[in-house]
Amino acid sequence: PEMRMREIFSQIEQLMDSRFQLLEQPSEAMMTVKSPLKFKYKPTIKYSVELFRSFEGCVGRLKISFRTQSSQLINAIGDFFNAWRKTEDKYLSEVFRGGVPWEANYVNFSRDFYAPDHTGLSDRQIAEAIGSYINLIDECIKIYFDDIENPKASMEKIEKKYCDRLKRGIIIL
Repeated sequence: PEMRMREIFSQIEQLMDSRFQLLEQPSEAMMTVKSPLKFKYKPTIKYSVELFRSFEGCVGRLKISFRTQSSQLINAIGDFFNAWRKTEDKYLSEVFRGGVPWEANYVNFSRDFYAPDHTGLSDRQIAEAIGSYINLIDECIKIYFDDIENPKASMEKIEKKYCDRLKRGIIIL
């Protein structure tokens, strides 16, 4: 499993563009990247991916965190994640009957990734699904903050981007 995790992380790393900075890895089962956010005080978004030893059922977890003391940023992040949850629940309700498996509290967000039943995904498919999801949510966070004064319009753009990704057949675990 450790070799498989290294291979998946290597492939995820290749999918990350120049806006992401790879951070030193705390363990072989984890990968962390960060991305800058255009906002006061120039905060960064940290994405940590943890893979589990079993590649069936729950294969891993994404944790997103922001380091900030700004109440304005904390509130905006919370608003974004609440809207993101509604979008995912709306479009993935057939897959996740009880809601998408994620949690959010202020500046922290985590989401579990599941392999579709009986599919035996390849390392490349897992890497593409996770890498694509990180790229998508990072783009969407930045869309939201680019027009922070108009969250409704931002969320309309985000929902369209989310739907476009789903229509292209990108696997979301």
